[in-house]
Amino acid sequence: MKPSRLRHLFNFWPPFLFTGIHVTELADDWRQARVELRIRPWNRNYVGTHFGGSLFAMTDPFWMIMVKECLGRDYYVWDKAAEIEFVSPGRGTLHAQFRVDAELLESLCDAAAAGDKVLRWLPVDVLNERSEIVARIRKQIYVRLKPEKRPSPSA
Repeated sequence: MKPSRLRHLFNFWPPFLFTGIHVTELADDWRQARVELRIRPWNRNYVGTHFGGSLFAMTDPFWMIMVKECLGRDYYVWDKAAEIEFVSPGRGTLHAQFRVDAELLESLCDAAAAGDKVLRWLPVDVLNERSEIVARIRKQIYVRLKPEKRPSPSA
């Protein structure tokens, strides 16, 4: 699927649509994404700020999808674990920016070359309109070279 099509599907996907999550950018090469969380009367918590679950949801699928698409069909890529640290109340429009650089992809490929599983923590901050941190989120991804692509054992 093309990134532009996936971006549009995300924006009409009910869990994102009804929580105010909007994917504003998903680069053609899968290397960058930007997601916003807009405050609405129906997605505010008791004290008028964003729900913590919405902060997490806005970041949930991106590392796995972007790394998977960048590495290609030779690799399994899955989400393994996640952590969130709430830093300050989330008000207004929040955003998160994801960037997959060549160094990350190279290190994952090198670590997975022998067929071993690779676990890597990838961070993303959720920022407010003044670029102040609202939440720190880490996602752990699992990467493994598919069996048919692994080097054969030497005889």
